[in-house]
Amino acid sequence: MPKRVLQGVVVSDKGEKTIVVKVERRFTHPVMKKTVRRSKNYHAHDEGNAAHVGQTVFIEECRPFSKTKTWKLVEGEAAQAEAPAAA
Repeated sequence: MPKRVLQGVVVSDKGEKTIVVKVERRFTHPVMKKTVRRSKNYHAHDEGNAAHVGQTVFIEECRPFSKTKTWKLVEGEAAQAEAPAAA
């Protein structure tokens, strides 16, 4: 079974090797037929402390690192997000 990959924005990088990523999903309300936005925060493992607040990153489902961390930062995505900011 393939691992899920989500895209979101880093809202916190205060923890050691941990980032908090806000993932937003949009769907049509079944009764109102209006587009609704729902967001959820995920704790993700960031081995090299590469991601910073405001960056758009991809996180991947993985084994549990702790009670709340069951996602990890996809390698290479944080580096690509930093490159345009430096230029």
